[in-house]
Amino acid sequence: MVQPTGSSLDPRDRALFTDRYELAMLQGYYESGHTPTATFSLYFRKLPPDRGYAIAAGLEQVIDYVETLTFDDRALEYLAEEGFDADFLSYLDAFEFTGEIRALPEGTLVFPNEPLLEVTAPIHEAQLFETFVLNQVGFQTLVATKGARMADVVRRHGDSQDLVDFGSRRAHGTDAGLTAARAAYIGGFDGTSNMLAGERYGIPTYGTMAHSWVQSFESERASFAAFADVYGDDAIYLVDTYDTITGAERAVAVAADRDVDLGGVRLDSGDLTELSKQVREIVDDASIVVSSSVDEFFLREFFDDDGVASAFGPGTALTTSADAPNSGVVYKLTAVERDGTLAPSMKLSPGKVTYPGQKALHRVERDGQYQYDVLAQRDEALEAGDPQLEPIFEDGSLVYTPPELATIRQRASRELETLPERCRRVSDPVPYEVRISDGLEAVTQQTERSIRDREL
Repeated sequence: MVQPTGSSLDPRDRALFTDRYELAMLQGYYESGHTPTATFSLYFRKLPPDRGYAIAAGLEQVIDYVETLTFDDRALEYLAEEGFDADFLSYLDAFEFTGEIRALPEGTLVFPNEPLLEVTAPIHEAQLFETFVLNQVGFQTLVATKGARMADVVRRHGDSQDLVDFGSRRAHGTDAGLTAARAAYIGGFDGTSNMLAGERYGIPTYGTMAHSWVQSFESERASFAAFADVYGDDAIYLVDTYDTITGAERAVAVAADRDVDLGGVRLDSGDLTELSKQVREIVDDASIVVSSSVDEFFLREFFDDDGVASAFGPGTALTTSADAPNSGVVYKLTAVERDGTLAPSMKLSPGKVTYPGQKALHRVERDGQYQYDVLAQRDEALEAGDPQLEPIFEDGSLVYTPPELATIRQRASRELETLPERCRRVSDPVPYEVRISDGLEAVTQQTERSIRDREL
């Protein structure tokens, strides 16, 4: 099986996949000699609408980025043309990460204010990662969560129907289509239509036919016959090009004429719930694949109205997370070295206040159900719960072995099953409890007082 790898961005381009102000700050840090150790935290201030949880994803791409990040001659020449100083470019030429990263393993539940990852390093090193980390972890977490919501509806209401990502063509770019397939698989999808995702990540691939196949023949029946001749028992026929019920009847007739089993039919338009019931009467126990505008809200209504399907092919709604297209994750400075000690730091901007310092996160489980989380200072002694953050890099060296994608997917499934159902509702979920430890609450108040005394 092919091992998962980094994003589809060419490794030679990764150094420049950053915002100019990151490099401007880096040059400022370097030339002013202001290079204290700092901690940056990646987290949700709040979850997107109707989300009672998020599923962490994208860490593996971050690992690959940190390990392979290099400024080659082409990048350095471009930055020179853009006005960056020669001494600073010499530093970039030898750039190497020397710090620490701790993170939630992919497939782990995450809630507001909890670190998806923390980077502790000289500030110019940690600052550089912001754009890429937000891009990869933010997007993949968004899609993994969307996929998990759909998978959860199917598990709770359906009968082992497959979920297949059909969204590559609607993704906002090739990298998004590729990593969305990966994230959806983590969230609980069973496969993808994208062949590169299949080859790169080992995700099972699925496909049927397009309307153009049917339209290209003189008749719908002729198109089905040609498909049956090529694919036999495995043929799945798209039956709604002209009339869905007639198309389903023709698919059955063609399979009988060719003496092959009817593999299945796909429904892609119209009242999919009602049509699925009518088509089931025609195709007996053959597969029915439902696509077009499929998301968790559709699935809930489909099952509530007794729709019939063997598989679903969500596309646009999945890959773009259409109802909540922005994850809202942020990458913020939470600690900075002062007088040789890593001191907590925070913003006081209205609506954007951060909890300061390095964090610990513990999750309390009882009787097979998660009860609450405790967000605390990193060195704070806690009696309850299991620690969630794991060391990824130490002293610049990778100390973590990313698990197989199937293992990550299993983790996500187990996590979701352990979360109370009230927190998993498709609409109006009950917020999961995240407690702030006494120690973190105290250091937050102390840090705020110190900043106000010093700055305001």
